Amino acid sequence: MFISPAYAQAAGDSPSTLLSLLPLVLMFVVLYFVMIRPQMKRQKEHKAMVEALAKGDEVVTAGGLLGKVSKIGDPYIGVELAHGVEVQMQRTAVVQVLPKGTVQ
Repeated sequence: MFISPAYAQAAGDSPSTLLSLLPLVLMFVVLYFVMIRPQMKRQKEHKAMVEALAKGDEVVTAGGLLGKVSKIGDPYIGVELAHGVEVQMQRTAVVQVLPKGTVQ
């Protein structure tokens, strides 16, 4: 009387599983091209720069120090910050190679 009869919903009305996963796959693709791929490119460029370091290059370190490369070793390099002041640091601490003549 007060309650109307309930009918089962047809099974053909629900979206397919593949269609419901489409937004998740699309988000991953966008994430790859916006975040992951550029980061991998930056890492590749930094590795090439660090491997190409040579004696006499003027560099900026991760700590913001400017200096000239005075010694080249495999894991470490020597950087001359001022006349007679030399520090040893990891090669990966070099952030940028400056043009010649920048450091006086």
